[in-house]
Amino acid sequence: MADLAAAAAQADALAAAGDERALSQLRAQWDEELEAAARSADFHERAIAFRAIAQFRFRQKIELLRRGLDDTSPAVRGSAVLALEGLSRDHPGVVNGVRPLLHELATHDPNEAVRRLTVVALKNGSPDRATIQILESLGADDEQPRELREAAAKVAQGLKRKAAAR
Repeated sequence: MADLAAAAAQADALAAAGDERALSQLRAQWDEELEAAARSADFHERAIAFRAIAQFRFRQKIELLRRGLDDTSPAVRGSAVLALEGLSRDHPGVVNGVRPLLHELATHDPNEAVRRLTVVALKNGSPDRATIQILESLGADDEQPRELREAAAKVAQGLKRKAAAR
């Protein structure tokens, strides 16, 4: 598994350098191992695999990430959300395509860190009215943890500004 993590770090460096050809070759070389790791019984391996999807810039793996959002392990769900956030920075369609799942995670996931990561990922989507309402509600709910309330309120404001700029 350390090999996959090292390859993912190499892929991230290639992407940052703009070497699409070498990145494509590395994707082809690691595609099957990444898929196998994402289906591993060991949650550590699954978490590494989902994080690697973003490092490899594997937009073709969105359906696999969707499964990661439903994983029983909070570490795996968090890694899948982080990967979605990374892949959606320049492509809001990534978040838009899994928005209902992200709404569910932001409001009902039992793990506070996963909920906070999900709120942050929602900022990369288009300014959807339902998303803004959910985030405003979370931001105003005194029963929610302070960090979650603050993140939700901040992202809601950002999405409102994005909507107004359209």
